[in-house]
Amino acid sequence: MSQTNSPSAEYLYGLKRVCHAWDVSRSTYYSRQKKPTEAENSKRKKPGPKPEITDSELLSLVKADLAASPFKGEGHRKVHARLKRQNARVGRNRVLSVMRANNLLSPHRGLQASQDPHDGTIITDEPNVMWCSDGTKILTVDDGWVWVFSVEEHWNAECLGWNVCKVGDRFAALEPVTQAVKNVYGSTAKGVARGLALRIDNGSQYTSDYFLKQIAYMGYPGQLRAG
Repeated sequence: MSQTNSPSAEYLYGLKRVCHAWDVSRSTYYSRQKKPTEAENSKRKKPGPKPEITDSELLSLVKADLAASPFKGEGHRKVHARLKRQNARVGRNRVLSVMRANNLLSPHRGLQASQDPHDGTIITDEPNVMWCSDGTKILTVDDGWVWVFSVEEHWNAECLGWNVCKVGDRFAALEPVTQAVKNVYGSTAKGVARGLALRIDNGSQYTSDYFLKQIAYMGYPGQLRAG
């Protein structure tokens, strides 16, 4: 009816006028329109360029990552961070979408691996086997909020390097690591810290390409590693 011409004015009646005459809201009209079926939606192509990793390939990578993890409560953020370290260039929201569509988010998962063999201690038997690094913000009296980054030795909890700054970016996070390597090994040359493990979290400073490439330069990729 809305697409019918008025015989007197020779103009379309229009949806607004028809709904007003029938005392029906336009929202009701639109809600009753035929909606596309799931089959029709599946045939529609998403706009934009196709990603390098398809959804099926991404699902396989996510399942493999979850199977290798001893924890069951990890969400899509940690999965995305580990995939990034494997050079799987996918967006975090896409990882979330794939995990949600396949019931892989933490509330829907059971235990994915065998009992964790961890003995309850992270103290090493000798120095320079494993270090850890982390950053935090603290409130000071004179300078307000500042970032503190540090590197500790797992053997005796000795602080090997630290950096206090106002901007907590990837460069600030790398500074105490560089200090520690230089103080212990005498330089920051290529491969000087070979065999050393570095435990870090999934903060954006530590998952950045700059940070990961720099620690890989000082050791071997996978040996001076994120854990």
